[in-house]
Amino acid sequence: MSGPTLAAAIGGAHGLTLVSFTPAVALSGSPAIAILFCFAGFMGFEATTIYGEEAKDPERTIPRATYLSVLLIGGFYAFSLWCRVVGAGAGHLVANLRALPDPTRFLFDMADRYVGRWLSAVMSVLFVTSVFAGLLAFHNAASRYFYALGREGLLPARLGRTHSRHASPHVGSITQTVIGATLVTLFALAGANPVLTLFPWLTNVGTLGVIALMALASLAVPGFFARRGGPLLRSRITPLAAAAALLTVLVLAIVHFSVLTGSTGLLSILLPASVPAAACLGAVRAWYLRRTDPGRYRGLGFGLSEASN
Repeated sequence: MSGPTLAAAIGGAHGLTLVSFTPAVALSGSPAIAILFCFAGFMGFEATTIYGEEAKDPERTIPRATYLSVLLIGGFYAFSLWCRVVGAGAGHLVANLRALPDPTRFLFDMADRYVGRWLSAVMSVLFVTSVFAGLLAFHNAASRYFYALGREGLLPARLGRTHSRHASPHVGSITQTVIGATLVTLFALAGANPVLTLFPWLTNVGTLGVIALMALASLAVPGFFARRGGPLLRSRITPLAAAAALLTVLVLAIVHFSVLTGSTGLLSILLPASVPAAACLGAVRAWYLRRTDPGRYRGLGFGLSEASN
């Protein structure tokens, strides 16, 4: 049992309370900023779809995995944060965080307080291993994106090849490794703090990109079902409502990007501007493919086989 969980079990600093779930508290402060951090925290759940070709029954297992991941992650986040509030005391959480010289030690200090130093040592090991697991998951996702883009002709065809023995997207994996190592080296040479610069800058740029892609996908759903028919709720109302919500969050993320990343000045403009810049490059590449290889262009998104490369 972790420090915050045990704190909640014994009543924490001032007893058990559900005040965190009341509308007055939930909507206090800056809800827009809180929503942005929630989206950033949930990025990755959509990665279930990239493993569709490797699943035995993708039409059944992938949607289930996606729904379950959202429910489990959301439930765990809500429970763990509630434990944190109870452990510190609902009225003293913000003050306690501000009083710490290093706010990242908050959970570890709580573990020391309610359990013992041995637990904070175990949590440190688990934190490092979980970061590695998270990076590995993102690495696998990026490798498969490279593979899909290479297979369909939007990137060099070599990226769209799989290993002769393991059937893994090994070229995409190597490419991602080189890009990641290069970026880490550049930040290290610049003496930039990886926690305060590398991670928030690039993670939140990626968050902007994913939100934009999900919004575009939601807008495309009604057009897809317009030619095939489908229930009004699933084919029109729900996708358009999702698109409106995602576009709202996207605008808020861009407006408050400096809060998310800690970047200021020109950098806070250039980082989010990289997302539409990448979209423009993609549009130019698709236009060129349409002119030079109409057949492959018509096959975009349908998973062309490696034999077609």
